[in-house]
Amino acid sequence: MADEAGPEFDAVVLAGGAARRLGGSDKTRLRVGGRTLLDHALDACAGARRVVVVGPERPTAYEVRWTREEPPGGGPVAALAAGLALVEAPNVVVLAADLPFVTREVTRRLLDALRAADGVLLVDDEGRDQPLLAAYRTAALRNAVDAVPDPHGAALRRTLAPLDLYRLPDEGSAAFDCDTWPQVRAARRRSGSGEDVLEDWIEAVKAELGIDLDVDVAGLLDMTKVAAHNIVRPAAPLTAFLVGYAAAQAGGGPEAVAEALRKAEALAAAYRRPDEDAEA
Repeated sequence: MADEAGPEFDAVVLAGGAARRLGGSDKTRLRVGGRTLLDHALDACAGARRVVVVGPERPTAYEVRWTREEPPGGGPVAALAAGLALVEAPNVVVLAADLPFVTREVTRRLLDALRAADGVLLVDDEGRDQPLLAAYRTAALRNAVDAVPDPHGAALRRTLAPLDLYRLPDEGSAAFDCDTWPQVRAARRRSGSGEDVLEDWIEAVKAELGIDLDVDVAGLLDMTKVAAHNIVRPAAPLTAFLVGYAAAQAGGGPEAVAEALRKAEALAAAYRRPDEDAEA
């Protein structure tokens, strides 16, 4: 992700929260605008020399280093301590992994404003500081975190109090976060992708059935289109069910789903109906 332009920096993305107000769903894997919340944060880190994600490993196309806070779920100060242990650049961007509208331009704006301050953080429309949407001098932030006797459960704002912080107003919606289902739905509507109803339904079904899986919506829809077109329409939902069953038998997880999808779509694409053979 390295980029020669601008200040040299690493990035720490905090992705280990419990998401209690989302019923325990892994918010980082929720999709807004066609990509997961985690991938939104990682894309905003473009230009970083190193990106560290604090939390359980999830599928992502970005090159990152994974680590965990101690204990897992120990709060933002504990997560920062774990992430900073892997940071080497003189500056560090810190992002929460639930910001669907954070962009590369926002992180560059934070870095450009760093100058002589210990840190620069965004302030939302209601005047609230966003310390997990910020850029810091690595040494200053590390000193503040190291000064906390027990990072587990420590208050982040109190930890940052000794720092000289500069504040920037949020000029867009970068500080909009997804802590609740209404906020997730609002973000999907605002993204203009038309996915809010479908994604909301998928999350509701997953919660009802006790499924924790990053559903490949695009892949499933592509496969069902091929099955409906090449075979008969009822083949689409039935094949989707069989793909899910096969993936579960293979141990579940994104890799198992992807492999079952690949096989089913290839079979559907090559399938010749019996009536077609009879006409040949």
